[in-house]
Amino acid sequence: MSALLLLASGAIGPLQGQFAATVIIDSGRPLATFRPSLALGAGIDGHGKGTLRDIYTPQNIAAMRSAGLSRLSYRLRTELGIEAWHWNPRGRWSDSAHARGYWISDSMSAAPITLTHGYRLPRRGNTVDQADNTGYSRLDDGDTSTFWKSNPYLDPALDREDTTAHPQWVIADLGAVAHVSAIRIAWAEPYATDFRVQYWKGDVVDDIDESPAGRWMTFPHGDVHAGAGGEQRIALADGPIATRFVRLVLTASSHTALAGARDPRDSAGYAIRELWIGRTSSGGALSDVLKHGTTRTSQSLTYASSTDPWHRASDVDLDLEQAGFDRVYRSGLTNGLPAMVPVPVLFSTPEDGANELRFLASRGYAYDRVELGEEPDGQYVTPEDYASLYLRWARALHDVAPRATLGGPSFQSPESQVMMAWPEDSAGAPWMERFIAVLRYRDRLADFTFLSFEWYPFDDVCAPTAPQLASAPGRLADAMRHLEEQGVPRALPKVVAEYGYSAFASRAEVDIEGALFDADLLGHFLSLGGATAYLYGYEPTYLDSDPRCNAWGNNALFLATSRRDIRHPVAAYHAVRLLTHEWLEPGDGAHTLFTAAPMSAAGSPDTLLSSFAVQRPDGRWAVLLVNRDAVHARKVRFAFAGAGAESPASGPRDVWIFSRAQYRWHAAGADGAPSPDRPPRHRTTSAESIVLPPYSLAVVRWAH
Repeated sequence: MSALLLLASGAIGPLQGQFAATVIIDSGRPLATFRPSLALGAGIDGHGKGTLRDIYTPQNIAAMRSAGLSRLSYRLRTELGIEAWHWNPRGRWSDSAHARGYWISDSMSAAPITLTHGYRLPRRGNTVDQADNTGYSRLDDGDTSTFWKSNPYLDPALDREDTTAHPQWVIADLGAVAHVSAIRIAWAEPYATDFRVQYWKGDVVDDIDESPAGRWMTFPHGDVHAGAGGEQRIALADGPIATRFVRLVLTASSHTALAGARDPRDSAGYAIRELWIGRTSSGGALSDVLKHGTTRTSQSLTYASSTDPWHRASDVDLDLEQAGFDRVYRSGLTNGLPAMVPVPVLFSTPEDGANELRFLASRGYAYDRVELGEEPDGQYVTPEDYASLYLRWARALHDVAPRATLGGPSFQSPESQVMMAWPEDSAGAPWMERFIAVLRYRDRLADFTFLSFEWYPFDDVCAPTAPQLASAPGRLADAMRHLEEQGVPRALPKVVAEYGYSAFASRAEVDIEGALFDADLLGHFLSLGGATAYLYGYEPTYLDSDPRCNAWGNNALFLATSRRDIRHPVAAYHAVRLLTHEWLEPGDGAHTLFTAAPMSAAGSPDTLLSSFAVQRPDGRWAVLLVNRDAVHARKVRFAFAGAGAESPASGPRDVWIFSRAQYRWHAAGADGAPSPDRPPRHRTTSAESIVLPPYSLAVVRWAH
């Protein structure tokens, strides 16, 4: 029956004090077919010193596995922290005599690999990163013996298959609008022979992530050719120009190297020792507006297009731990299934990635997807640069594992486009469109076999949660539609590499809103044809804070002490377990999702009620309901329409409901905790309707 016929027949009617709704399940309109053992997963990540020992206990492993999330993804925090990952502590340096250079981990290990580390990159050009911000830029550190250098693998001189120019750039944030007429550059080797110096003309922002309206303009005398290196001072304009951001775009390299250097990578790319930017004083001196120092607060923010992965044994970061592959695979967290594994790309070597796959094969460790790099968009990497690295690594990986399923780019967010950093003087086409264009041009689209992105839609953790939850389904649908509009093939598997309410600490993450978000995300993602979604917050953790509004929270299933001893499951755990154990049939059986439209009493879609109907391998129908209305309950009835699938007979149904009656968060800073903290309430009923409280989720499952 149509919605209008249901209204006319009285199937939907007004109810005092609550809204009536009918979920119309069209058993003739399947949306997708999926297997829980492939579609639902969770991720593990790098942590601080000593944390892995506390996390990987039998008690914690058992608790994590009890959530029912079958698949495992290994997240790579070193890549976010601008560090090289030694996934095997044993390996070789390109300059072995001095324990420095470019690293390749061994493909074998006699001893179990349980603990690994990242290594800070001493040729870094970024002040900030996406991890702990413990590093700093060498562009304005006040030391001309150090330098930033771009990634040599982006130099066409080192890649016979990619002769395309890859301009590199650095951006200096002056901290406020300043008057600029001159720049002084202390070049290292190799230096830029051709480059241009530009200023930002447009909206003034505090963060280039905001992608403000405007464009880059080359200073009147900022187009430089036949540069000779050394220390170079340039009068950029006849008079000062007001701007907050200054950028150097480097377009031709000298391909020179430091004395004694023999590795071809030493002469590839560009290198700068120090920058000074400002205006010329009356005495002819440069009045520098940059701050120079070795901490985030003592130096002006600078950003770089890429970083040379050269490093030394002394650069080891003992405060950052990544679990060794042996520890992960032998823990039981993979459930005997293939895992999604990372291969570092931005700060590594192709040979290191190839050895990683050799190692996994030698141990018999199964993987189903190999994710190349992590969050290149969040690190301002241009799509052309990432595509060049991706294809070079893909060649090396397929040489040792021809059938490996490769993909990425693990977007920080498919919604973000940090185009202010790109080499063009205007924005150009979106990131994914340009990445796909490179792969098509080089006839290598077949090497890109899945697309991954992270999904933390809400940055403003101080804003009310109700409007955010209301917007969540539409934002996800828009993001996936935009990816297809940018050229991503519809049939290409889509993977949510991480998901959670926010990337920042939020009360909602440990309260009922986080549970609603997670359940709603999974339902909509699978309905849109998504392949696999990995929850972030699998490992027991403690509350973190966001100073903007003293918000305490974390993406988590279990709230733990600082030693990772579990204190409480949080709402997300109860929600996930409800989905994996009651809505879905555990195991590898195929589930079919059908159109399930929630209609209001007025005959229009109920936009705050989500409904997802599956027919399970055991033949039973089950519907997941998410009431995202913070104020109103829903009295829900069900109606089956269409043909092609057997509709359930009338009779008893199992109903599970999870609301604030079962779980309520009590904020108390770092000591916040839930009370009550109970699993969903279960009952069996033959009633025509069920009542969903405000902010609740439910599973309704027919007996047969």
